[in-house]
Amino acid sequence: MPKPLIYIAAPLFNEGERALNDAIRTTLIDAADVYLRQLDGTLLAEAIERGEAPEFATKEVFRRDIEALQRCDILLIVLNGRVVDEGAAFELGVAWALGKTCVAFKNDPRQLLAIGDNPMIAQAVSASSEVLCR
Repeated sequence: MPKPLIYIAAPLFNEGERALNDAIRTTLIDAADVYLRQLDGTLLAEAIERGEAPEFATKEVFRRDIEALQRCDILLIVLNGRVVDEGAAFELGVAWALGKTCVAFKNDPRQLLAIGDNPMIAQAVSASSEVLCR
């Protein structure tokens, strides 16, 4: 039986975020194939540093991520922070619209609303790390 492909939708703009993403990937890698953009995709800043035109680089990032979302079986969104990363929120919306299983990971108590995370985010996920780890 083939392993499912999990797309990790997460912020990746500093070393702490990338380290958490890599730790999540390491936890999952024996049970699933994992797409993590910082390793498997194109990072916009790096593409521009390599000399790619910003207009081309942004289209390439978008294209590769959409293709990976179409291939994935499961999207795992990292909800750490007071508000969710806007790119991860977009990826969640695409995955949800494609009928993918969407789950959330959060080990950060900050949240925007007194009742929890944004309802548009919370309602798109079928399970969270709090439920999955019980």
